[in-house]
Amino acid sequence: MLTTDQTAIIKSTVSILETGGEALTTHFYKTMLAEYPQVQPLFNQAHQASGAQPRALANGVLMYAKNIDKLQELGPLAAQIVNKHVALQVLPEYYPIVEACLLRAIREVLGADIATDLVIDAWAAAYQQLADLLISAEEKIYDQLAAAPGGWRGARAFRVTKKTTESLEITSFYLEPADGQSVVGFVPGQYLGLRFTIEGQEVRRNYSLSAAPNGRSYRISVKREPGGLVSNFLHDKVSEGDTLDVFPPAGEFVLQDSGNPLVLISGGVGITPTLAMAEAALAQGNREVIFLHYVRNKAAHAFEKTLKEWAACYPNFRYFVVFEHGEQDQAHALGRPAIEHLQSVMPPDLSSDVYFLGPKPFMAAIKKFLTALGLPGERCRYEFFGPAEALG
Repeated sequence: MLTTDQTAIIKSTVSILETGGEALTTHFYKTMLAEYPQVQPLFNQAHQASGAQPRALANGVLMYAKNIDKLQELGPLAAQIVNKHVALQVLPEYYPIVEACLLRAIREVLGADIATDLVIDAWAAAYQQLADLLISAEEKIYDQLAAAPGGWRGARAFRVTKKTTESLEITSFYLEPADGQSVVGFVPGQYLGLRFTIEGQEVRRNYSLSAAPNGRSYRISVKREPGGLVSNFLHDKVSEGDTLDVFPPAGEFVLQDSGNPLVLISGGVGITPTLAMAEAALAQGNREVIFLHYVRNKAAHAFEKTLKEWAACYPNFRYFVVFEHGEQDQAHALGRPAIEHLQSVMPPDLSSDVYFLGPKPFMAAIKKFLTALGLPGERCRYEFFGPAEALG
């Protein structure tokens, strides 16, 4: 339990974290990943190389320090962390490793004059408080998933029953449990964690579920990333009949029950969870569904046939596709995201619930346009593929 003095010390470090937090977290990751190989599978090295992971952690540490005496102000941050941990099966034994490396980074980056014994002790207490909260929340979800119909804990073997090319870049994998039993349900928008062994090294990744739940199987749709270790392995090495280790679904970016019009906006592979959301909403039949998708060109456009079939079958479904490059008759519009696109498809009364995701610059633009149109913040929901960052 943090003392009053320790709380004051944590808050006194906020200004330091605002200017030097990323240097601290970069040093932390460098130390931990070099000295504790058992945690390496939990981290995407591409996010380390780009700096996205250290930036995300720096922001999380800063927010925690700022709100150390009012943790309820952290809002969705804690839920995001818990769900990412559950999807990758982060276990309690990893937390002492993180603590040791974080305290060491504080000492080594800030120096002994700033990182005194009192500061280190305060951060140790603050970290333990956070670890206890996260471990408790994660354990609760692990238990719920294991106890639910079709549920399990840890890795479960799934067979790839179908592998389908959706576009030049995206391939879908249909997964059914090797034991032939049912699978736990999920809320559209959630993702699966998967465990692989590639060139003798264990790696773990999260992939969005791209079809509505059916109790029997799952579908993920994976974009081949240039140099992507796991995406290229899936595209090139995994075949129908192979088995994969799968963790139960998780994620807090989920479709909410509502009678409001539903607007789904995606960029590139961001289409994957919005497909599951649209399919589930259309099955309920009680709301208008508007689907706006941005993609580079026709060759990269995945699930075109599905969208056309939905438009033909459901009078409450409308979709619009924008190509960055292409012929005028190949899409509804050409060019990059623009506020005019949103104005042309969204109900004018601002009654819609809007979900959007894609690359960070794309999401920043969409968020800016929605704000300019006057959409209330509580109707605007988004998710990051990878570490969460500020959209500005």
